[in-house]
Amino acid sequence: MKAGVALSTLDRIRQMFDEAGIEYRELHHPPTRTSEDSARVRGEDLRTGGKALLMKVGGEFKLFVLSAALRVDSQAIRRYFDTRKTRFASTEELQELTGLLPGSVPPLGRPILPFDLYVDESITQNTRIAFNAGSMTDSTFLDVEDYLKVAKPTVFRFSRT
Repeated sequence: MKAGVALSTLDRIRQMFDEAGIEYRELHHPPTRTSEDSARVRGEDLRTGGKALLMKVGGEFKLFVLSAALRVDSQAIRRYFDTRKTRFASTEELQELTGLLPGSVPPLGRPILPFDLYVDESITQNTRIAFNAGSMTDSTFLDVEDYLKVAKPTVFRFSRT
């Protein structure tokens, strides 16, 4: 790396997995805008996709990851954090806080993204997780067990169909 040149999110993810000795696979593909598009180009079941959502809970942004086949249960999040207010980050907030576009956010908190990480129980029901790794054209695949080991999230149920 050249002095003064920041690593891309994808390069930081690769570095994190390599340093942890995690086996992963990558796929470069046409841009995908939705979880359904991503599953189709990956050749994976929609449930395997890890959908990462930045939400403001109370006064703090947190990163939530759930199966791409499910939706967020905001009431479960409010109950868990004992707060009355939750909302999704706006596109502008997401770009300002992460430098990323909606749909490109990887399911990784610190040190990749500066947020506490929460993973829905739906992710633990799969053997593999696939996700856009900091871009709309790069997907990463790895075993859920390895993902949980390196991501170190708090796991609880916050999804619904």
